Amino acid sequence: MSDDPYAALGLTKDATTEEIKKAYRKIARTSHPDLNPGDKASEARFKAASAAYDLLRDPQTRARFDRGEIDATGAERPERQFYRDYAGAADNPYRGQRGFEDHGDASDIFAEFLRQRGQGGGEWSSQGFSARGSDLRYALEVPFMDAAKGGTTRITLPAGGTLDVKIPEGTADGQTIRLRSKGGPGFGDGPPGDALVTLTVREHPVFQRDGDDILVSLPITLDEAVLGGKVEAPTIDGPVSLTVPKGASSGQMLRLRGRGVKKRGSKARGDQRVELRIVAPPKIDDELTDFMEQWRKTHRYDPRKGMSA
Repeated sequence: MSDDPYAALGLTKDATTEEIKKAYRKIARTSHPDLNPGDKASEARFKAASAAYDLLRDPQTRARFDRGEIDATGAERPERQFYRDYAGAADNPYRGQRGFEDHGDASDIFAEFLRQRGQGGGEWSSQGFSARGSDLRYALEVPFMDAAKGGTTRITLPAGGTLDVKIPEGTADGQTIRLRSKGGPGFGDGPPGDALVTLTVREHPVFQRDGDDILVSLPITLDEAVLGGKVEAPTIDGPVSLTVPKGASSGQMLRLRGRGVKKRGSKARGDQRVELRIVAPPKIDDELTDFMEQWRKTHRYDPRKGMSA
């Protein structure tokens, strides 16, 4: 990936967390390999943006990168002077021998060797070098209900294979799922890497999400607002009966306990918040007009009282 993850997202270092998320989602929606088959430039841009987002979305990891403690891949930055001293030490059996003279500074070779050993990334054996395979990153847009209720979807990999991805119940927008051993092949006897799938949740025409709560705007009639009564309200589990209080107003919020999405790491669920919205009749006839005119004469009130400066 790029040495500058901010540049990979088209941002600067002072970008907010929300700006980082929006920039990644924009690139994922335009440059994903599934949407641009055979377009190497789009694929490279998507992979760079995915790697950058994985690094910057976590505030602690982002802070470590900004301080120069890790590089753009998330690897620890080697203390080069330490390795230079190690390579030049008198008790180093490879010091000054042929074999390094045409391959650059010996300290760089020791730096890379010890960095990989320190990360558990590989080891030398009599059979050669073994290392864990690289992690592969993907982006996947999932329907709102699959994220809320859970499900399984199949994605097509750039190389032509397929991968089944299980969407956990209560998955949030921007969440990354790790699929063990579904990444790049290992080297030698090393194990394969993992597949990291970052999810973008598609918008729903009725439901919105706020944390573990579901938000719904529910239209009600004029008479339902005045007289109250039972109405049908949609939820992610199907329609339920909701009591509208007598004299309800537009914007009034009602709560359905336990009708939200499953909380992460818990069996409990959030709530559904229902905002009432009074809708006038599609046609105002003479009967309603006459009634309201008479009602206004004897029941006039000012809901905007006290708003003037």
